[in-house]
Amino acid sequence: MRSSNPVFSRRGFSRDSGYAGFNTAPQAGGAAVGTQGSPYAQPQGNPYATNPYAQQDLQQGAPPQTPVTTGRMTMDDVVMRTGTTLGILIVTAALAWALLPVDDANIGRSYGIGIGAAVIGMVLALVQSFKRTATPALIVSYAAFEGVFLGVISSIVDNRIASGAAMQAVIGTLAVFAAVLVAYKAGWIRVNRRFYGFVMAAALGFMLLMVVNLLFAAFGGGDGLGFRSGGLGILFGIIGVLLGACFLALDFKQVEDGIAYGAPREEAWLAAFGLTLTLVWIYMEFLRLIAILNSND
Repeated sequence: MRSSNPVFSRRGFSRDSGYAGFNTAPQAGGAAVGTQGSPYAQPQGNPYATNPYAQQDLQQGAPPQTPVTTGRMTMDDVVMRTGTTLGILIVTAALAWALLPVDDANIGRSYGIGIGAAVIGMVLALVQSFKRTATPALIVSYAAFEGVFLGVISSIVDNRIASGAAMQAVIGTLAVFAAVLVAYKAGWIRVNRRFYGFVMAAALGFMLLMVVNLLFAAFGGGDGLGFRSGGLGILFGIIGVLLGACFLALDFKQVEDGIAYGAPREEAWLAAFGLTLTLVWIYMEFLRLIAILNSND
């Protein structure tokens, strides 16, 4: 079974099921690594049971350690890959902002390029999501094209709707990231099966409503059912930010479990991919909220 974040379906660290980090049961007859009594306990076993280092650590009854010489994923790997992916996204966004003007004479062309980049980025993300292993070239390419789209759409909102909107959205995204990280590390957020089920159900409902709204807007004109404008737009924007925060908690669990089970170092790219998708989602929801609040409509 594959599961998804609110934007795209993606593979997690578990090879055979679920969102990343939700196969946290040991091999048959063993105890879950660091999860005694965990609601995650399942019979599938350690997703990295074939990893000789993870096998050795499990036999010794301790969570696997992650020295650099074993070729297993570490927190430094995740930070470096995520920094690389986000860095590329930020650079291409800045270039798009500078090189694709959104004045009356050029907005149509720039917007078209941005939408084209968004479509290409979505295709690349979907291809990576259905692959069993991380492909750095796909992930980096996704970040580059997504950056072009974000640069164009941010420039449009910032220059034509609400001055300073892009910076406000960045600050909001960073604030949500920091708050969720602190809450997760402090244990205020418990990522268990119930939390996972609730978030997935809420995300599915949210996405279905957005698709219906888009269809009504496409065929009926105007703002569709009004889920992305006015008071309803503000409400759904807040819900979107909260969903993004919940998926950040799932991303953190993904990273934590991958390191605990001795995931291969290449899996750090999947962690970077997931975190980038979630941060883009949160940024877009903030940008949309700011646009609605400053709209003259």
